[in-house]
Amino acid sequence: MFDVLVYLYETYYRPDACPEPEALVKKLSAIGFEEEEISQALGWLTDLEVANHEFADSYPQQTAFSFGTRIYARQETDVLGVEAIGFIQFLESAKMLDAMQREIVVERALAAGEVPITLEKLKVIVLMVLWSQGKEPDGLMFEELFLDEDENEPRLLH
Repeated sequence: MFDVLVYLYETYYRPDACPEPEALVKKLSAIGFEEEEISQALGWLTDLEVANHEFADSYPQQTAFSFGTRIYARQETDVLGVEAIGFIQFLESAKMLDAMQREIVVERALAAGEVPITLEKLKVIVLMVLWSQGKEPDGLMFEELFLDEDENEPRLLH
């Protein structure tokens, strides 16, 4: 699923630039992605779109008035782990994510179905949340999201 998500990010500058779902499935299949992987990724993206709208509609004041500390539930800490929670807190304290985006990242990480989720996959989730909202990561965030931990050099996406 994550390979499909990264491919979509690298190929389409915005979600609305993607072809219609049927054409996109055919294209992804032709490239070599498995049907199950495509289905999971597109379902995850559909749910991301729903989450974006639900959070925006339910908590319009969240970004402007959220200054508290986020306490993670046991289920969240089990899925995210200490490293991922620390990374999310870093992004939020550096103003790279707002409170609403943080909640969407957590929700989408829980929906990924991996326990624990790797930091690399969490970074893809962060990127996809921003991409789905039409936001481009700034230089520092881009470096943080794509720093190759083995080589300490940024990965090239395009």
